[in-house]
Amino acid sequence: MRKFLIFISCYFLSISFSSAGNRADKNILISPAAHVRVKFGADQVLKALNKIGYQTKIIQQTKAGAGKLGIVIGIFSDAVMAGKLPAAVKNKVAAAKKEAYTIYTDKNGTIYIAGHDASGTLYGCIELADQIKDSGKLPAALSLTDQPEMVLRGTCIGLQKPDYLPGHDVYEYPYTPETFPWLYDKALWIKYLDMMVENRYNSLYLWNGHPFSSLLRLKTYPYAVEVDDATLKKNEDIFRFLTHEADKRGIWVIQMFYNIIIPKPFADKHGLKTQDRNRPIIPLIADYTQKSIAAFVEKYPNVGLMVALGEAMEGVGQDDIDWFTKTIIPGVKDGLKAAGIKEEPPIVLRAHDTDAPSVMKAALPLYKNLYTENKFNGEALTTYTPRGAWAELNRKLADIGTVNISNVHILANLEPFRYGSADFIQKSVQAMNKIYGAKGLHLYPQASYWDWPYAADNVKDRLLEVDRDWIWYKEWARYSWNSQRDRTQEINYWGKALANKYGTNLTGGKAILNAYEESGEISPKLLRRYGITDGNRQTLTLGMLMTQLINPFRYGVFTLMYESEAPEGEMIIDYAEKEWKKQGHIGETPVQIAKEVVAHGQKALAAIQNAAPTVTKDTAEFNRLKNDMYCYDAMANFYAEKVKAALWILRYKYSNNVADLDQALPFLEKSVAHYANLVKYTEKTYLYANSMQTKQRKIPMRGVDKTFIHWREMLPVFTKELNHFKHSIDSLKSVKQGETAKIINYKGVAVQVLNHTASYTIAKDAVVFSDTTVKIKEVADELLGLKGIQLSKASQIKNGTEIKFTTAQPVKLLVGFFNQKNAEYLAPPQLETDASANNYGQSEIKISNALVAAGFPPVNVHAYSFAAGTHTLNLGKGACLVLGFIDDKQELRIFNAGLDGHGKDIDWLFE
Repeated sequence: MRKFLIFISCYFLSISFSSAGNRADKNILISPAAHVRVKFGADQVLKALNKIGYQTKIIQQTKAGAGKLGIVIGIFSDAVMAGKLPAAVKNKVAAAKKEAYTIYTDKNGTIYIAGHDASGTLYGCIELADQIKDSGKLPAALSLTDQPEMVLRGTCIGLQKPDYLPGHDVYEYPYTPETFPWLYDKALWIKYLDMMVENRYNSLYLWNGHPFSSLLRLKTYPYAVEVDDATLKKNEDIFRFLTHEADKRGIWVIQMFYNIIIPKPFADKHGLKTQDRNRPIIPLIADYTQKSIAAFVEKYPNVGLMVALGEAMEGVGQDDIDWFTKTIIPGVKDGLKAAGIKEEPPIVLRAHDTDAPSVMKAALPLYKNLYTENKFNGEALTTYTPRGAWAELNRKLADIGTVNISNVHILANLEPFRYGSADFIQKSVQAMNKIYGAKGLHLYPQASYWDWPYAADNVKDRLLEVDRDWIWYKEWARYSWNSQRDRTQEINYWGKALANKYGTNLTGGKAILNAYEESGEISPKLLRRYGITDGNRQTLTLGMLMTQLINPFRYGVFTLMYESEAPEGEMIIDYAEKEWKKQGHIGETPVQIAKEVVAHGQKALAAIQNAAPTVTKDTAEFNRLKNDMYCYDAMANFYAEKVKAALWILRYKYSNNVADLDQALPFLEKSVAHYANLVKYTEKTYLYANSMQTKQRKIPMRGVDKTFIHWREMLPVFTKELNHFKHSIDSLKSVKQGETAKIINYKGVAVQVLNHTASYTIAKDAVVFSDTTVKIKEVADELLGLKGIQLSKASQIKNGTEIKFTTAQPVKLLVGFFNQKNAEYLAPPQLETDASANNYGQSEIKISNALVAAGFPPVNVHAYSFAAGTHTLNLGKGACLVLGFIDDKQELRIFNAGLDGHGKDIDWLFE
């Protein structure tokens, strides 16, 4: 890791600037040809001096001249610096990297701010302005050199919404005043950009599925534009304003887009879907996309691009490489040529759901100004000790030779409660540097990404997220500039900052920091040890069902989170099995975390309560922060008690002793009581728990039409779960020996399959593929008798699976996915990488381990729902089993058929 030198030495304390005469002499000198960032920086120094009584002005002239000067600002090579900076100082800043600066006071009291480049000069100005604001005076003498660790330090704003627009799919949000009124608020943009430059951020990412149709009209495809002429002009104007103001502040605007998404008017005209993950590249879409990118680059040459090849494309494969190298890069080059520009704007390749190293290998010979970006802890914040395959991928990206950017993404486990653990964040940035080799930060809002610019707090006038979560932005920025700051000094720094905000003393400020840091351990630990996924299909703060704790694989548990985004340790189900078998435990355990999060909650409450009597300023916000500490504490206790219950319930799975369930009951009752407290703390203080309020949300409950977005909606669910468990215990105690539950077979319905004729009846010894002799060895009774579609395994692997059919009634199509990762097997629906993975209600496993074919792993059954009519279902490449159609009204009890040999299903205890 690059080392840099920071040293401040104060000397010549006898130099005084207290008199009005001396103050009037402290003018600021810059070059007449000064870069816009130098001018902006000089203006920040001017404002700081004027605020403390100086009558300062900015003078523009070529040379500094002789005699006593005030403040000289410029790039080290500017003429105004000539002959004034000592050679050693000048050489130091010249030899430094981008954005470096030196502040130097000569023997006459003249202050020089010399940057390696315009951005370095800007940051030097901000440093001096900050010192003036903090001390209330102009420092008597300075000798300071600094430069950032991270090459790119950026925040992102999503032009997204909590729910879908009518007639549109996920990520499809045209830029209009009705959809995004805040987009046209110039004062809000200035406020946000000022926050960014104050914190030394140098990149702003704008996220949208397909922004081009809102920002330009193509000559070849004029009908593709998604907004009217007046709105298009507004969009052009605000985009130019934003990029101009950002450039002043040393900020690159980087426009993100997904592939392959096309605008609705274009799709409708050509009879296409706006997005189809399994659609091959077709010349029409490629031509439209290339021309869109070219026009965008020509029109906005100072804007970078961020490319997400995954999610709306098939994922890893040759198509990704071809799309990037044959459509996107040529589009950028066409735009540069049309504009007569030689300097390449940055293109950031998002590593999500693509083979980024292979894509970069093919792209670098064609285009040099490339970056990669990858998630730090998935779509959550779980650990500062990442490891395993995810860490290896990040290191591989860093080794390419370009800058790899770590993305702190979505934060689905943090929202909506406030988060400000300086310790956790500092260690996370250190991990980005040391473990990942990353040289960039891409930071999401701490909460409410889908509802930006507002926070979720229920107040009369909506809080702006950028105001509420000020400490989130400040902490990540501070450590992406320098992650090696001394911990003791940092406690004092943040203690003072919090004391100033809340009008308390340093002790009170440190107590508030302690509350942030204790509470800041709770959500990361809970998710990494108990969670289903690091993605935003889980809202951690809403809790989890017992079945999700005791049978996580039923819900598509994302094991990478446990293997890479957590310290080595055990899942709940692993711990319970080892306890039964009297085996030793490894690493971080569920029991350990249950104890730790409760302790963190208690300490956070104690700290915030200690600070409360001393707070004299911004009391309304302090009380909201204080309430969040109560929320964290209630949530920690809810999970801790539920996990204790889960371990007794899992013991019953092995013991078959109802007494074990009796042991679990008091813990589950306590868990519900703690959740009731959480409802009390959030009832009037929060509008929602999760800002994404669409069908992608699955854990703890499926979110449709903004349902299950608040804790009050979940309390009846957990209460019902408790009551069902009590009833199950009673039933077990009264059931007669030998009684078994009645099996209800699924009933097939008549559906006309239009593109396949071969079929087979689901039964033992039935042949499942048309081009093999593979037979069914075992099958769940519920599936017996259904009419499966017999497909070619080889064709599925090479071309994918397409089912065209007509049905007179609503139906479910049952599809079997082999329960093993293998390039030859079709991957099951996974919302972590495919936003369309629940468009048909298919993301959840209906029957786990439901069928075993000879020589193949067990099959998990998913269900795709369709209305009456004619449909085409395109599945990706890989072998799967199409098991037949059933009535959509038929209830599918979710269970584990147990044909994998790993034990019985006990989910029925709760549902």
